[in-house]
Amino acid sequence: MEGAGLVLTGGGARGAYQVGALRALAEILGPGQSPFRVLAGSSAGAINAVAVAGLAEDFRGAAARLEERWTSLTPDKVFRTDARRLVSIGSRWIRDLSGGGLFGRSRINYLLDASPLRDFLAEALPMARLPEHFAAGRVRGVAVSVTSYDSGLGISFFDGAPDIEPWVRSTRVGLRAALRLEHVLASAAIPIFFPPVRIKGAFYGDGCVRMTTPLSPAIHLGAERIVAVGVRHRRDPESMLALHRPRRRGNLAPSEVAGVLMNAVLMDALEIDVEQLDRLNRLAARLGRSDRGRRPDRIREIPILVLRPSKDLGALAEGQYQRFPRALRYLLKGIGADAGNGSELLSYLAFEPVFVGRLVELGYRDTLARRREVEAFFEGEAPARSRA
Repeated sequence: MEGAGLVLTGGGARGAYQVGALRALAEILGPGQSPFRVLAGSSAGAINAVAVAGLAEDFRGAAARLEERWTSLTPDKVFRTDARRLVSIGSRWIRDLSGGGLFGRSRINYLLDASPLRDFLAEALPMARLPEHFAAGRVRGVAVSVTSYDSGLGISFFDGAPDIEPWVRSTRVGLRAALRLEHVLASAAIPIFFPPVRIKGAFYGDGCVRMTTPLSPAIHLGAERIVAVGVRHRRDPESMLALHRPRRRGNLAPSEVAGVLMNAVLMDALEIDVEQLDRLNRLAARLGRSDRGRRPDRIREIPILVLRPSKDLGALAEGQYQRFPRALRYLLKGIGADAGNGSELLSYLAFEPVFVGRLVELGYRDTLARRREVEAFFEGEAPARSRA
């Protein structure tokens, strides 16, 4: 479809849900090149977006390859899990926090050594083919969003058609760049857990931290319709109110605090941005076509289809603790994450075949269940309000 965009947000291991959704989309739409000429991703979504763009001539093949890569994941392919390395990192944290600088600074700023992820993605992502697809017109633009630890801004590095202009907003900037593996690694660098990535002398981390409008890069690249795949389960009003009922419990574990923070940082922005686009679409629908053209902001309708998990992915992570390497379990237990607590946090780090497989299958089933909506959307029959 001309001008169709794909937006994929982050979530560590939760990104496997998007893979299942992409597999179902490929099955519904049939063989051929990718239906998405614009792709924008943050965090794990950046990995998936670049993977689809790199095989734009074969959407079904891209989805199958993504699934193969994700379901082969084990923790040691993402971060080092050996006791020696984990103990080394832990001891450096203890020295920095308790020594007050007396013993010098180790400048440690991460909990997990993610060097294996670089090797895994270097082999898995066909990034070298992006210029070929731009030149052939199969892909108009790709954006990978990161967070600058130097400026505090959200940066969307993009490449694509020469007529795409950079953009500047109050907290986010779009910069043209030849996309490289470092951009994807930076976008997927979960704060505190994974080390920041240096690009041209500046440090960057997970793109979801400052990307408060994840739909924006796709719109700037020229998307006229958007499919967004989130990783947050949408609750009905009754279940949301039920969550606020007091529960008898002991002290709040740091892992539970971290899980809530991770949800806020990595997932909530998409929900808020979709609501904002819904309001703008309703406003645009009330304006006549001539009125829209005369307005300085050039307001227009952008139909959007939002795909979300039908189940809570955090709850699906319960029971995964025992599958983690022993040394990592020891580290996680120190912050209160164990078989009974911290499932939200664990869901971001559970790069393990059983959990990943469950998410892929859930994304596949959820999207197939909405086959008619998907078909109608790609036939141009979907209304401007988000389909969720």
